[in-house]
Amino acid sequence: MEIVAEGLAFPEGPVVMADGSVIVVELAGGRITRCWNGRTEVVCEIGGGPNGAAIGPDGALYLCNNGGLDLVRFQNAHGPGHEGRIERVDLATGKFERLYDACGGIALQAPNDIVFDADGRMWFTDLGKTHDGVRTASGLFSAQPDGSDVVAINRHAVSYNGVGLSPDGRHVYVADTHQARLWRYDRRLEAQRPAWVATAPGPVGFDSLAVTAAGNICVATLYQGGITTITPEGRVTKLDIAGEPYVTNIAFGGGDRQDAYITLSQTGRIAKMRWDEPGLELHYNG
Repeated sequence: MEIVAEGLAFPEGPVVMADGSVIVVELAGGRITRCWNGRTEVVCEIGGGPNGAAIGPDGALYLCNNGGLDLVRFQNAHGPGHEGRIERVDLATGKFERLYDACGGIALQAPNDIVFDADGRMWFTDLGKTHDGVRTASGLFSAQPDGSDVVAINRHAVSYNGVGLSPDGRHVYVADTHQARLWRYDRRLEAQRPAWVATAPGPVGFDSLAVTAAGNICVATLYQGGITTITPEGRVTKLDIAGEPYVTNIAFGGGDRQDAYITLSQTGRIAKMRWDEPGLELHYNG
């Protein structure tokens, strides 16, 4: 693996840009950072706990912000200023605005990951929060990028994290962290029960994910760190990354989309490696 950047404060949410740079969030630093082959530049100091990110139909960066995380105890920060929210960032100016912090009058807890469909609608997960041994519910949501409409697809999950779309756009895949399970939703339906796709063996957890052009789901895997690849039929294989317990994200880039950018969050690094199949082209790119 080639190390693209290091010295980052728990990097997550990589977005591969057309100019070859990679934008990441620094969850423990409360900022968004652009990386070029060892150089870094702060886009903005957004605060809270920036998490998953994606380019929207207007070219802006849309961000899940979990409100802040105590990485020593792995508990969410709470109190004023630590609300979970969805934010929009103008990459040219660094200006950001809050789009959503509630759905149906119920506060968002810890928005985690995000993807846009072909219609320009965002799909995002809410991991839920943990405070002093008490855990709130997790869920999957769908929303318009202009802040006008947000819908709860499921409010009763355990610990939803990564989210991605199938190549034909029919399905939404969601990774559950604590269960190490991959679930599938029908994108055309609102309230529904998801279909189980696969569960990873061993003492592992699931984080963010990316889908390949062939439809395989590559899930960043925690504790025994690596990338778990799951076929739509549920076959499971795993690439181990030794010494990296917090492998948290994978994103594809390069001219053939076979450059895999992987966040090694505990050691504060972004790595790049060649993947054996091209990633799915996202609907919107920077």
